[in-house]
Amino acid sequence: MDNSDNVLFNIQLRERTLKMAVDVYYLLRSKKDIFLTRSIIQQLIRSSSSVAANCRAALRARSDAEFYSKICIVVEECDETQFWFEFLIRISVVTSSETTKLRDE
Repeated sequence: MDNSDNVLFNIQLRERTLKMAVDVYYLLRSKKDIFLTRSIIQQLIRSSSSVAANCRAALRARSDAEFYSKICIVVEECDETQFWFEFLIRISVVTSSETTKLRDE
């Protein structure tokens, strides 16, 4: 992969992760706000936006070690995002079908 391919990949990855965070926000914004689920919804918004933020940080890393450290955080936040989706599905705040594309991303 030459440098122009890397630049394009980085731009696309930044856009995909940001789009995912925005899509999660809009999906959850439309849900009924009840006290019991408010903190869970906020956790999902935090973890999904953290994926995007830490991805950006990883792509600006000054060393391989810094890149690896940030990418590990991205992986952890992706897993946490999946967890919160699964939890919200199980307590019937969202449906599996309305979150399929986001979970696949």
